[in-house]
Amino acid sequence: MRYELYYWPSIQGRGEFVRLALEDAGAPYVNRPPQARPGVFAPPYLKAGRLLIGQTANILYYLGPRLGLAPRSEAARLWLHQQTLTIVDWLDEVHDTHHPIGSGLYYEEQKKEAKRRAHEFRGVRLPKFMRYFEASLGKRHSYVDLALFQMIEGLRYAFPRAMRRLERRHPRLVALHERVAQRPRIAAYLASGRRIAFNPHGIFRHYPELDER
Repeated sequence: MRYELYYWPSIQGRGEFVRLALEDAGAPYVNRPPQARPGVFAPPYLKAGRLLIGQTANILYYLGPRLGLAPRSEAARLWLHQQTLTIVDWLDEVHDTHHPIGSGLYYEEQKKEAKRRAHEFRGVRLPKFMRYFEASLGKRHSYVDLALFQMIEGLRYAFPRAMRRLERRHPRLVALHERVAQRPRIAAYLASGRRIAFNPHGIFRHYPELDER
């Protein structure tokens, strides 16, 4: 199977969670710019043969057993899917730290609200998500591990001060991040030109004023 991943070509965004799974498995794929498709609300979406699959968690649920990144039992797959949906919720909250009012407004138009939202995120929501995943990591490598790696990478970029404080209390998440980074195909991907750098246009954005104590 040669997969086609449709997502914006200049940002990591939600598409990166799918790319990491494809890269880790060594699956052949091509990146395509998004196009309007019937039945698809927004990218990312994946073309797999005749199937057109939208929503990040749904794409990973489909790919997991096919790429060897999920068990085949229904109960285990549903557990991974549940974890992924929680990660997507977490990702949405990261986005809302810099766009708390609406995506149609520039950051500068909602800066005051963003500072308040980021303060609550750093102090309450971020520790809650990290505590949850610290306590619920699985033993077998899966696409959830790759998604958590990406969350930690992005949070280190967006909130470096907050993450330095929090990581000391979450050694299992830090260890998972290091394990994933050292996986041969992931290490090669991270060092390649295929990995889009974090930038001011993605979900993870670094605004120093949002990372203050």
